[in-house]
Parts: sequence; C-alpha cells; structure tokens
Amino acid sequence: MNVQPSSLEWKDAYKLLVGSILPRPIALVSSIDNDGIANIAPFSFFTAICADPMLVCFSPMRRGTDGAKKDTLQNIEATKQFVINIVSEDMVEKMNITATEFPSVVDEFHESGFTKIDSHVVSSPRVKESAVQLECTLHEVLHFGDEPGAGSLVIGKVEMVHISDDLYYEGKIDTKKLNPVGRMAGNMYSRATSDMFELMRKRGD
Repeated sequence: MNVQPSSLEWKDAYKLLVGSILPRPIALVSSIDNDGIANIAPFSFFTAICADPMLVCFSPMRRGTDGAKKDTLQNIEATKQFVINIVSEDMVEKMNITATEFPSVVDEFHESGFTKIDSHVVSSPRVKESAVQLECTLHEVLHFGDEPGAGSLVIGKVEMVHISDDLYYEGKIDTKKLNPVGRMAGNMYSRATSDMFELMRKRGD
C-alpha cells in the first residue's frame, strides 16, 4: 500500500499519522491568558528537543471546524509561557475532561477537578496531581498554515522542573512510579510501564 499525503483529506492524513506514530507521550499543557483565566489541554504531538538548553516542544493543530487557533496557543503567544504537566494513569479521567472544547472564558481546572498550584518562575499554574511538571518560557513558535488540519510547533525552554520526591533518585526519575500513559489511535491509550524490557546499546570499539 502506497499513500501520497497530498491526495488525502486532512482528516484521513491525520489518521495515518496517529495510527503509525505511537505510543505518543501526552503533554497536559496549562497556560493563562492576559485576563488571568487558566486553561488546560492535552497534546500528544509532544517530545523533547535537547538538554542544553533544555528545550521541549508540542504541536497544537488548528481547530478542525474553522481553522482557528486553540486557546492554549493563543495564551502562549500572548504571555510567552506555559507549563507541561506529565500525565500518569491516575490522572487520565480528569485529563480527558480537559480535551473538551470549552469556551475560552472557562477555567478547565474548575471543570476537570484538577488542583491549581502556583509555579515558581512563570505565572501559568501547575497541575498538582501531575508528578512531573515543566515550567517553560516560549523559545519559538512556528506556524504551518491556518486552515483545518494545519498546526504550529511550540518550542519551550524549561526554566524549572518539579518532581515528586518519591519518584526522584540519583538524579533520575523512576518510570514505574511515574506510571505514564501514552496516546494511541482513536480512543485508545497505553500503559508505558506494562511490558517494559531492557536492551543495552551496543558500542563501537
């Protein structure tokens, strides 16, 4: 089967992306607008870029109905800051509520039941229930179209990392205790620690 993306409707191309690039880690992004209204939304087009400087990125797609920017992107462009809250399995039900397209005046902390706590560096609040939180300032944002199916790449510089004490040891994070979940296609998710295996990297002479 050979498929040329340019021959597809964007929704069909999207299905191929999310059905082949998986499992995908989830960035639960909390942000705030200039009026102080908080927003939370999950994004599974998310990864790390480099360690020095410590950069991460996620990609909010344009709204599928009208191509409008989502609240998260608008907030970040306005305030130049945000927090990425890592999603563990015990948070997924509340996280799923934040995926709802609420009006921009709605605070998703209230709707989802997540607990809002202050950040140390940025004004965007953190999600207390998340065991790892990354406070970020906006490094760069790139836009790729403005129609439904298009998206942006938000690059953040991590200014502060918060880790639950019981996860942290010898400068590392205990993956099993974090118990993160991954996004699959459709309505499916995966448990990242359910069937882990070790494979030592081979080194050249």
